[in-house]
Amino acid sequence: MHYAELPLPPALAAHVAAVWVADVPENGPEWIEQEAVPDGCIELIAREGGRSTWRRAQPALFATGLATTTAKLRLGAGSRFTGLKLFPWTWHRLGGVPCREFADDWIAVDAVSPMAALMEGPPEAIVTRLAGLLGTSEPSRLGVTLLEETTVAAVARRLELSHRQLQRLFEREFGMPPRSYLRLLRFRGAMSGLHDHRNLADAAAAEGYADQAHMTREFRALAGLPPGVAKGRARGPFV
Repeated sequence: MHYAELPLPPALAAHVAAVWVADVPENGPEWIEQEAVPDGCIELIAREGGRSTWRRAQPALFATGLATTTAKLRLGAGSRFTGLKLFPWTWHRLGGVPCREFADDWIAVDAVSPMAALMEGPPEAIVTRLAGLLGTSEPSRLGVTLLEETTVAAVARRLELSHRQLQRLFEREFGMPPRSYLRLLRFRGAMSGLHDHRNLADAAAAEGYADQAHMTREFRALAGLPPGVAKGRARGPFV
C-alpha cells in the first residue's frame, strides 16, 4: 500500500494534523491487512473504489473516532482513500458529533452534509478549502494549549481551570480524561519523530518520556510492538 501526506500551510497546524492519500494496488491480493495506530485525531475519510472494513464494512465516506489502541483494517484491492486527520476541537468546530459517541469505532458521514462537501475534489483542493475555512481563524485556545503543554497540571494552569473543571471539560469534549488524551498526543509525536533522531533514547527524550524504557512500554501498549520494530515498519500511521 502506498501512503503519503500532503504539505500543509503553517496556519493549519493547530487545526489539522494531516491531509493524506493512500491506495492499494489493483493487481495484488483481494484484501490486505493493516494496523493503524492511535494518534489523538478524528479522521474524515473518503474512499474512491474498492472496499474497506474495520469491525464491519465501511461506506464510501466515514469518520473514525479517537482510538486508544490499534485498529485492525482490511483494505480491498484497488481501493483509494483521501483522509483528513482533524484534531477533536476542529472536528467539533466543523459540526461533528461528540467524540465519545464513536470512540474506538467509526460512523458513516452523510453524502450531502457539509463534511462531504469538504472532501470534494482532489487532495490539493481540500487543502486549499481547509486553508480558506480554518487558516484565517483563531485556533482553539484549548487546542493550542494541548499541543504545547505536556502535563495535566500545566494544561489546567494555562487554561485557569481547576483539575475537576478540566476533567469535566475533557469528558464533554473528548470522552476521556485529560491524561489519556495527552498520552495519545505524546505517542503521536513519538511515532512521527522516530526517523528524526539518531537513536530511540533521543526520540524518547524529545517527546518527554521519562526514558527509553517508558517509551517502549507506551509503544507496546498503544501500537502492540516496540519502537524499534515500529521504526522499521511504519508507513505514516500504519505498522
